[in-house]
Amino acid sequence: MPLFKVAIVGAGPAGYFAAQALHNLQNEERTFAIDMIERLPTPWGLVRSGVAPDHPKIKTVSKVFEKIAADPNFRLFANVEIGSDITVAQLQEKYDAVIIATGSSLGKTLGIPGEDLPGSMSAADFVPWYNAHPDFADVQVPLACDTAVVIGAGNVAMDVARMLALEPSELDTTDTAEHAIDALKTSVIRDVYISARRGPEHAAFTSPELRELPKLEHTNVIINKADIDTAIVRAGDAPEKDVKSNLDAMLLIADSQKSEHERTMHFLFQHTPKEILGTDHVEGIVYSTPNGDVTIKCGLVVTAIGYQAAGINGVPYENGKVVNIDGRVKENLYVVGWAKRGPSGVIGTNKSDAAAVMELLVSDLKATKGAGDISELLTSQPVIDQIAWQKINEAEVAAGEPLGKPRLKSVKREEFLKLAGM
Repeated sequence: MPLFKVAIVGAGPAGYFAAQALHNLQNEERTFAIDMIERLPTPWGLVRSGVAPDHPKIKTVSKVFEKIAADPNFRLFANVEIGSDITVAQLQEKYDAVIIATGSSLGKTLGIPGEDLPGSMSAADFVPWYNAHPDFADVQVPLACDTAVVIGAGNVAMDVARMLALEPSELDTTDTAEHAIDALKTSVIRDVYISARRGPEHAAFTSPELRELPKLEHTNVIINKADIDTAIVRAGDAPEKDVKSNLDAMLLIADSQKSEHERTMHFLFQHTPKEILGTDHVEGIVYSTPNGDVTIKCGLVVTAIGYQAAGINGVPYENGKVVNIDGRVKENLYVVGWAKRGPSGVIGTNKSDAAAVMELLVSDLKATKGAGDISELLTSQPVIDQIAWQKINEAEVAAGEPLGKPRLKSVKREEFLKLAGM
């Protein structure tokens, strides 16, 4: 029976779902040996470093990833960087197929004056900072101001606003990075504005996220009822299901607003950022609105307006995505997930996306190459394999247990290697 060797670059949801789809496509004519390559010392991608720590249910998908990794024909090569440790061309030579599943890690910019001021940052830096991503442990987040502004109308913007607006002790039982909990406990931010360029009917939030906001125990959530009423009119008699769910959830918030807490999250619609004010740091932001310009004094501005993929040598990119046709890139190179389609959908969206691309990949396969694999090329740096990762995983979970946390995350690469016994 032919054994096809496949390399997957990126150990996030898209990569694991691609591996799962290949397992499901095995039959008496073909089997697959999968090598998953990850730049970080840890797998799971955004499930570990993107999902908000106060949403632990979403992280349970990691159990699916571990089941996929238990297949005897699956190997993990973490702490390996494509470009410096090994090239895409080398992978293409050694494997029957190579799948890019690296996601989108760079934050899009607004392109307005003042965006480069200290105190203006991207969610692409802020989110991994509070999620213990090793590359972002030293990010400086200015929290000594009373007002923060988050720009964006998607779930990432809402996660950022919520993390800034909730009482930090609520994070004590989560896997938030310790350095972030310490910093947030010294924060003097009490007002957080989340702003969208368009009306509520166009917001990309999901209704479950909106419905959770009134449950915040120490935070007022303010939505102007008039904004929702006019949005309902604009949406018409037969709005799309998602739009109706969102507007219903927002109306519920607008109708049951709290004011007793000292922390408040405000929603602003039809506010287009025009300029970030300040000389040596952020002091405010100017918005263009239907009623003229509005200025909000603030010391922190976080933009959450989308992501684009970081480039890899040997892979064609355009408009923040890998150039592809239905997931095919060139020769035996394929792409799945956000790197393929841009940052859209939820974690589960990657499953159907990966399954469709893997069917194409399988239809393209001819005879196997049998030209060796990545292990022949990695001789200099420490590689974290599945067994080493399991040691890290177990150590983090054990360290979190006495603290009532799901895990106590390590942050520095040296810590990971030490936990892995290297």
